[in-house]
Amino acid sequence: MTIQGLHHITLVTGDAQRCVDFYTRTLGLRFVKKTVNFDDPSAYHLYFGDRVGSPGSAVTFFEWRVPRGRPGIGGTHHFALGVADDEGLLKWKRRLTDLGVKVDGPHDRRYFKSIYFRDPDGTIVEIATLGPGWTVDEAPDALGARHIDPPAEMTAANRDEAAIAATTWPEPVPEITPDMALSHGMHHITAISSDIHRTHDFFAGLLGMRLVKQTSNFDDPRSKHWYWGVGDGRPGTLITYFERDPRTEPRAQIGRGQTHHFALSVPDEATQLAWREALMQAGYRVSPVMDRIYFKSIYTNDPDGHIVELATAGPGFLVDEDEANLGASLRLPPWLERYRSEIESGLRPIAVQG
Repeated sequence: MTIQGLHHITLVTGDAQRCVDFYTRTLGLRFVKKTVNFDDPSAYHLYFGDRVGSPGSAVTFFEWRVPRGRPGIGGTHHFALGVADDEGLLKWKRRLTDLGVKVDGPHDRRYFKSIYFRDPDGTIVEIATLGPGWTVDEAPDALGARHIDPPAEMTAANRDEAAIAATTWPEPVPEITPDMALSHGMHHITAISSDIHRTHDFFAGLLGMRLVKQTSNFDDPRSKHWYWGVGDGRPGTLITYFERDPRTEPRAQIGRGQTHHFALSVPDEATQLAWREALMQAGYRVSPVMDRIYFKSIYTNDPDGHIVELATAGPGFLVDEDEANLGASLRLPPWLERYRSEIESGLRPIAVQG
């Protein structure tokens, strides 16, 4: 029974075309699948990722015409995409700024550097470097063993914000260069907990993920920030949580700009069934196995109610389109094909520009 890492994150957009334009033209992700929410076929389900939408690279959206959501306990704060190094990060800052996107950072998070911005629906997106990694302040065999405060100079109270704001790439970046590639996939997902120890019991005690860092939020050192990963905690396997006080932090509200769920990857259906049994034995609500064509899924909730999916690594997005034509046409599962005309008539057409 192994959790392999991140599989995907699913968010809510209010405008499919605007979403496609931002994630393909601005960020350079590939549009790998145009389908519908299998549980609500009136809504698009759009998938973006690397060239084949590999597990850990996929960022997906339901198009729902609903009010903007609200972050809080039981919800996600942000998700991060990975870039190789500092140079690529600064190029992203310059590219996004020149395109009119407000960018915060680069901030030194000790274990990586990152910038932050919002997509058109208000989702906080981070781009984070792949290193230097967790061993800058702990030995590889002692990761996560103790709480380590952020270096004082990296916290919000002590940073030179003017210098940070002025740090960027010196020249325009009209095209995404190879060193800017976000093909490393997701770096991490950060959610919000009301009790970090209870969250630890879920991810480490039940799901068997490794606690790789106990620290505090560099922007709010009163808030614990813990990281769980797989193996050595490489980017692409990381789930992190901020601990917030439920007396002052509201509960999350799903809507535009917020996460519906995130998914962890398991290798196969047998492993998934074993996890389903383990979750039920531990007293968690677990859905039946759901056929999502591109993977099989089960759904549960973390201790604060956030929807967590365990999805199989395969069969993948090439089961109904070849690699060259991924995302080119509306794909429906066999049980919805007879309703294709009705479904298509209720969806606003999407144009994907190269």
